Amino acid sequence: MNNLLFYQFLESQDTLCVLEGNDKIFTSQKEALFPLLEYIDRFSHLHPQVTILDKTVGNTAALLAIKGDAIKVYSPLGSQLAAGPLSRYNREYHFTEIVPFIRSRDGRDMCPMGKLSLTGDMNPDGFYKAVKRYYEKNNKELDLT
Repeated sequence: MNNLLFYQFLESQDTLCVLEGNDKIFTSQKEALFPLLEYIDRFSHLHPQVTILDKTVGNTAALLAIKGDAIKVYSPLGSQLAAGPLSRYNREYHFTEIVPFIRSRDGRDMCPMGKLSLTGDMNPDGFYKAVKRYYEKNNKELDLT
């Protein structure tokens, strides 16, 4: 990947950018997991072997990136927990800063989706389904249009 694209991403308002080669095929400014879920639902079946640029990559984003056929994941902030599945599934990753895990918005604990990603033997497909169920159960709007 062209490093200039990563630096442009860091300077942008985008929270997620998906590249096929050096071509941007998807960007989003939505928060949390919504951009990855939208990309997976709408476009991942059309684009195998992409590079994902995400502003924050915890275990949750790592599992979803794998589900979305990412072969490379770049982020200014990644967690040690995210490194596990990315390594297990032979995905290349580059994190500028590494933290043990991604914290909740109030900073007191692990983010709720991070906790969900650690339940049972969570693989990318299983986590994707669990996230969808979580949002449906909690009446959280998944605006994937």
